[in-house]
Amino acid sequence: MGGEREQGKRDDLGSEASSAGLVGRSIEEFVHQLRSFTDRARSVAGAVPSRLSLPALPSPPGALSAAQLRAVAQTVAAQRRSIAAMAAQLEAFDQQLAVFERIIDPLVEWSSTWARLEEAVGDFVRRDGADGTPPGN
Repeated sequence: MGGEREQGKRDDLGSEASSAGLVGRSIEEFVHQLRSFTDRARSVAGAVPSRLSLPALPSPPGALSAAQLRAVAQTVAAQRRSIAAMAAQLEAFDQQLAVFERIIDPLVEWSSTWARLEEAVGDFVRRDGADGTPPGN
């Protein structure tokens, strides 16, 4: 039984070695194909007629000058200050609304009390004048 385990381990090691060799060969083939492609591309580029000029490549986009970077940094800082100012304005507006809410709650209560009073007085006046005689006579 121990011999079977050792044989299985040797088979596993052999398959790992063969798969590592396969990966290594496929990488070598890929590199070879890449080299042959670049060689062919270079030969085709050399065969381009001289009257056909290739466009000049622009400078790399990542190559910003110090002045450009400074301008970007200043813009970002200004935008952050603007957002902070808007946040302060919104906080002040929220506080004003809170005060308004505290003021309006008693006014709503007073208004509903007044409406109930008018309704009660209106019922009283209508009951007195319902028989056709003016109130107070």
